[in-house]
Amino acid sequence: MELIRGTAEFRLEKCCAVAIGKFDGIHRGHQELLKNIREKKKEGLLAAVFTFDPPPAVFFGSGVYQGLTTREEKRRIFKKTGVDILIEFPLNEKSAAMEPEAFIREILADKMQAAYVVAGMDVTFGNRGTGNSQMLVQYGKKLGFTVDIIDKICLDGEEISSSRIRAEVERGNMEQVSALIGFPYSITGTVVHGRRLGRTIGMPTVNLLPPSDKLLPPKGVYYSYVSYGGMHYKSITNIGKKPTVSQDGVMGVETFLYDFDEDIYGREITVNLLKYKRPEMKFDSVESLAAQMQKDIREGKLYL
Repeated sequence: MELIRGTAEFRLEKCCAVAIGKFDGIHRGHQELLKNIREKKKEGLLAAVFTFDPPPAVFFGSGVYQGLTTREEKRRIFKKTGVDILIEFPLNEKSAAMEPEAFIREILADKMQAAYVVAGMDVTFGNRGTGNSQMLVQYGKKLGFTVDIIDKICLDGEEISSSRIRAEVERGNMEQVSALIGFPYSITGTVVHGRRLGRTIGMPTVNLLPPSDKLLPPKGVYYSYVSYGGMHYKSITNIGKKPTVSQDGVMGVETFLYDFDEDIYGREITVNLLKYKRPEMKFDSVESLAAQMQKDIREGKLYL
């Protein structure tokens, strides 16, 4: 996959099918857009994704924004799903002030040589977000490219959206999150050294420090599985600050993998969260913590 980022000065040499969106979470609605541009590859078009970096919520926001998917996670998913070109267009004062007509003519028609454009019904672009789906269709007819506007996908009678998914993540409702996205909510990172307490009590774990821009569910224990080296391993995960054994207040993702004894320090893994089990707790002693961990592991094995 070709990545174009940090510049507005580019021009594709081949006509493409473009999916436009924020793609936070890359949920089932977003996946429908990606499916459409993949289909156009059969007609000789490149499959391209256009999104902004930083996301509008970061650029226009007043504080730190934690997304459903980090920049790196988005790139990994786009590549895996067959995207040929990813454009992370720089969002700044100049580009945010671009009139929507100029965006369509200069970016989509000229720089990207769009032959086909697909977007959701709620797509907005250009100065003050005044560009919309109707404008895309109108200018597509003028400039000679086809436009498909995709209806919202619904689950349980309610539209699937990034904001709906965010609310479910914040509640810890990981089963509902999986249904909305189409796959489990995950956290990817490099395994770092922990306190090695689990190893001393016969329950070795692997530790991740989650990215600061990643939205985390409530602190607690989750049934999970770990993706590593092309394999999936059943696991149980604690997200939190480990108050029984640590006072540093650092958020971590600590995971016990069933039937696994490799040393994977420094390796990248993905922890996929399946179901919330219980809140994080502070125990009176390490022995009490160990007893609860053993109970969690037994119950997790039954669940998984």
